[in-house]
Amino acid sequence: MRDAVGREARLASLTSWHAEWTGLRVAVLGLGSTGFSVADTLVELGAEVLVVTEQADPDRTRLLEVIGARLVVGGADGAPAELEEFGADLVVVSPGYPPHHPLVRWAEDAALPVWGDIELAWRVRDKVGTPAEWLLVTGTNGKTTTVQLTASMLVTAGLRAAPCGNIGVPVLDAVRDPGGFDVFVVELSSHQLHYLARQSTPEPVMPLASVCLNLSDDHLEWHGSAEAYRDAKAGVYTNTRVACVYNRADLATRRMVEEAEVVEGARAIGFGLDVPGPSDLGIVDGILCDRAFLEDRASSALELTTIDALAARGLAAPHVVANILAASALVRAVGVTPEQIRDTLEVFSLDHHRIETVAVVDGITWVDDSKATNAHAADASLSAYRSVVWIVGGLLKGIDIAGLVEKHAARVRAAVVIGEDRTAVLAAFERHASHVPVIEVSPAETGDVMLRAVEAASGVAAAGDTVLLAPAAASMDQFTDYAERGRLFAAAVDDLVGGEADERPTTPPTTD
Repeated sequence: MRDAVGREARLASLTSWHAEWTGLRVAVLGLGSTGFSVADTLVELGAEVLVVTEQADPDRTRLLEVIGARLVVGGADGAPAELEEFGADLVVVSPGYPPHHPLVRWAEDAALPVWGDIELAWRVRDKVGTPAEWLLVTGTNGKTTTVQLTASMLVTAGLRAAPCGNIGVPVLDAVRDPGGFDVFVVELSSHQLHYLARQSTPEPVMPLASVCLNLSDDHLEWHGSAEAYRDAKAGVYTNTRVACVYNRADLATRRMVEEAEVVEGARAIGFGLDVPGPSDLGIVDGILCDRAFLEDRASSALELTTIDALAARGLAAPHVVANILAASALVRAVGVTPEQIRDTLEVFSLDHHRIETVAVVDGITWVDDSKATNAHAADASLSAYRSVVWIVGGLLKGIDIAGLVEKHAARVRAAVVIGEDRTAVLAAFERHASHVPVIEVSPAETGDVMLRAVEAASGVAAAGDTVLLAPAAASMDQFTDYAERGRLFAAAVDDLVGGEADERPTTPPTTD
């Protein structure tokens, strides 16, 4: 192992793409899209790279050979011999590796610096000239929609903006794009924020603006506790320079801002579905308003758009409106005008599998919200409808679903429970909503689980109901991912009612 003092001094000097990275020995944990982007970047910088992964995708394996990185498959039980012998100066860990993973613990026991991909991206962000500004987005629910909205608003304003991070495009890929960007809108998972909190660079990540949209227990099996999950999310505000955007309806996000170490002069900007105060964005008589980014905010407001205009685009569900307000706050901090925000919203559409109406037949609306992979997201989705046949279940990730069942017991007419382990979901209905008919799709039917679920829902749904796929759980027990789960739902609905669909509404029926 190299001299620790010398290693520390060298790593401290690596704060630019143009620094001396040549010969640095880096162990990269993971070979997903993030892990490969890390390896590819480091090889381009001139580092010696050893990738360690428990599963190696054949295509990425071949690409590693092409770029000149080494690969070791293993690590589930500890450091492979090749890793021990490599003599790493640095370990860069992919977000999927929790802090209790044997390889992460090995690195800590060996006193090796551990970075995440976000720290590396910040250090080398100057590859193609003047570095882009960063806007950071996190939260239990709504991150991707908010990132897409924010990036679209920036593009409408004439800025070169890249949605990246946990949204699917690694930040390092955006940094290395030869065209360059003015702004990165970076979606950060709690996993990435956990490792970002440990950053050791003398020039830490300093976003122009940041937001935690909401907070509800999630990924507890990864973080180990609700407190650790909350602390990771709170890190999004650290070193923010202009605007810390928080959710007025979620006290936890306000406390995060109050406790954050920010750059002097950074403002707290609230958003919510109620009437905004000075330094807030909100709603007055059906009009989305900005009372934060104008001189006379004590007695005036700027109109952004209206609920009626959003309804015409299918964007009027309460949690979507909240995301729009959060995105508007971020881009107003950059200088985007209300007119440019309004122009964006006139053409913006939600992503697939996010409160997506797939059919309306005989007065029954079929909605795909497969992306509701946790209780918080499912709560927002359920709240948008008055009478629901709920398709629920999957991998709960250590979350207790009982509170969600109890909260919505009055609006759920029936439940169709899927998932390999349905025990917790069934118990929640038995305890908190015993009056609700529950139909269980058993493991023996998992080959066509969604077809069975749709058939079951069709048997109990009536005119005025919404059959809602909002599983409140991850999908990997029975599906490849949430997108496959949503596609199979839509296909099953089409098989069942294809050719009979009524005209689809542009917005879901919202509660009073």
